[in-house]
Amino acid sequence: MTTSFLDTARRVIRIEAEALNSLEAGLDESFTAAVDLILGATGRVIVSGMGKSGHIGRKIAATLASTGTPAHFVHPAEASHGDLGMMGKGDVVIVLSNSGETPELADVIAHTRRFHIPMIGVASRPGSTLLRQSDVALVLPQAEEACGTGVVPTSSTTMTLALGDALAVALMEHREFTPEHFRTFHPGGKLGAQLSRVADLMHTGSAIPLVADTASMSEALTVIGEKGFGVVAVTDANGALKGIITNGDIGRHMEGLAGSSAREVMTTSPITIEPDALAEKAVGIMNDKQITCLLVVDPQAPQMVVGLIHIHDCLRVGLG
Repeated sequence: MTTSFLDTARRVIRIEAEALNSLEAGLDESFTAAVDLILGATGRVIVSGMGKSGHIGRKIAATLASTGTPAHFVHPAEASHGDLGMMGKGDVVIVLSNSGETPELADVIAHTRRFHIPMIGVASRPGSTLLRQSDVALVLPQAEEACGTGVVPTSSTTMTLALGDALAVALMEHREFTPEHFRTFHPGGKLGAQLSRVADLMHTGSAIPLVADTASMSEALTVIGEKGFGVVAVTDANGALKGIITNGDIGRHMEGLAGSSAREVMTTSPITIEPDALAEKAVGIMNDKQITCLLVVDPQAPQMVVGLIHIHDCLRVGLG
């Protein structure tokens, strides 16, 4: 029985993969026209679809919105009861329907035609009402549904979802959308944590453990105890970073420690990071070097310490 289930799963995935290959091969200049239409919009992208196409439409709208293209989903049934007012001048409407003849979409299509709102249609039948009425028609290739009966939307919805992702990524790349931009729309949860910058988590100002290179180790140990990070950065008279003292350094210099200066005990050329680096990069460095914190330096003046980031700061937001 287990083998039968696995065979079914592999068949479904194979059929849908073949559908995606057909979709890729069939893309033409209509896709470019759709991207250009969206780029020219001064308003939002409105996505609409009924049933399974509606579920896919919600995901497409969410992906567009989170990657720099303002978008929202309008349910066609709600549109007929007032939500047509959400579509206006400057907007672009993407309408999804495998058959292109979904009756609930009639009012949405008519509204775009009446008020000259550009419409991108996505369907599998080139001669369908939806695609004939569209300013840009994106035709899904004829593909076998993976259910075996041809009635359950599987391959068709997978192709529609992939096409929406392709539009979102094409728009994102054109706008040079960066991980930092992406974080603006994803401040919470694991994704927000992964896109946090060092500057968002680091300790600054008086919280930074600093000591002059001429200071005694007695002074250095006092600063280490007060700041609580287990390290102290060592600077020269001009405030330039010269080294760092860690618990390991203290252990290696236990004999004669009391009579030593910070300069004599410190490790020179400490590992540093810049404020704009992703916090996840800081975690990677700390794990790789088996250290618990990094000094943060000014990118314009790499010898000037502007902060300190500790592994606990990263763990607290879900990194590590």
